Amino acid sequence: MGSFVIVLREGFEAALLVGLILGVLNKTGNHEHARSVWLGVVAALVSSIVVGAILFAAVGELEGNAEALYEGTAMLLAASVVTWVVFWMRKQARTLGGHLRSQVSTALVAGGGFALASVAFVGVAREGLESALFLFASVGDSGVAETVIAGGLGALTAAMLGILFYKGTIRMDLRRFFMVTGVLVIGFAAYLIAGGLHELGEAGGGEALELAGPIVAVLYGIGLATFYLRSNPPAPQPTPATVAAETEPKPAGVEA
Repeated sequence: MGSFVIVLREGFEAALLVGLILGVLNKTGNHEHARSVWLGVVAALVSSIVVGAILFAAVGELEGNAEALYEGTAMLLAASVVTWVVFWMRKQARTLGGHLRSQVSTALVAGGGFALASVAFVGVAREGLESALFLFASVGDSGVAETVIAGGLGALTAAMLGILFYKGTIRMDLRRFFMVTGVLVIGFAAYLIAGGLHELGEAGGGEALELAGPIVAVLYGIGLATFYLRSNPPAPQPTPATVAAETEPKPAGVEA
């Protein structure tokens, strides 16, 4: 469940970013640069898979206390990263669309190609690497097969939602979607903290650390989820579906 939700959220964020880039290209009549965007997306996906494979391969070489220490540290790191991303996305939601359009305009002025592929690569790679880290951290409890299947289903669902949303086939309340998945992510992060402290306790931290895991996890989850829900909600994010309807000046040096 955790793997599915994490990859669904991260994958849908990546799909929105790609859709927003393509929307700007369509708006400015630069359809020919779409290929560069997709090359950046593919490179980002490959990079994420490679990083995930390295993480799995590294833990396979360890055993005993070293393995427990590695897994425990990875769980705590994953919990910290995904929690930070939830709050970072909430903060950046107001300006993310405008910032991304500015990056695309700059890339077009530079000639598109590599610059445009880099914009797509950075956006998608960030989501992919976060997913890879979480999937690795959750393997210990769920098993490799279950984690990979759940992650794959999450990615497939995210891609389908992204395509349908971009084409205007479906309408979604993005603020509600990210709010609900954000709370779920914080809950899964708390679960990882409990598992991480348990692993560190087995690695030599002592029984006290293992017993403290569930308590710390509950306080972490309830505290951050409450703060997340009570914080002022940002305005809805600009979406690929609204880009085409917006009136904005063409980037300098770009001809429709």
